[in-house]
Amino acid sequence: MREEELELADRLVRIFENVLFTEEKSIQQGYFSDLSIAEMHTLDAIGSYEARTMSETAAALGITTGTLTVSIDRLVKKGYVIRNRDEKDRRVVRIRLTREGKLASRMHGKYHKVLARHILEPYTKEEQDLLLGMVRELDVYLEAQASRYNGSESVRKTAKEVAAKIRRRENDDG
Repeated sequence: MREEELELADRLVRIFENVLFTEEKSIQQGYFSDLSIAEMHTLDAIGSYEARTMSETAAALGITTGTLTVSIDRLVKKGYVIRNRDEKDRRVVRIRLTREGKLASRMHGKYHKVLARHILEPYTKEEQDLLLGMVRELDVYLEAQASRYNGSESVRKTAKEVAAKIRRRENDDG
């Protein structure tokens, strides 16, 4: 492996670990210290606007509805989520964020916005565009790799589309 590849591999791992570490610490030391990162991401997947079904939310997170049920039970007890049966089809369970859940989700989003702003600020518009282009390419590649290892059709709903784009590009190049 070339020296550049080793350095890139090392830095990618460190970036991933540091983002998770700082995200976790910002949650633990903030107003929503009773939430884990996984619970915060669950709130984000539910969304602030409309009630979602358990199935929709589990699919967005790439987990089973059984796994989601355990997390939702905790979030309901903590006062971040409300769970109701659908009035038309009692088999369907709908979940939505409480006022506290919406606030937690917004604060979590702010963490990511501040991180992105800090990364982009020192660069010119052209450098920012170049960096964003490289990050998009990395995202496309990793999304395609992740979809190969997941038992379902995709890790996130866009993974299937990304993989199809890559296949088309490979067919055009080959």
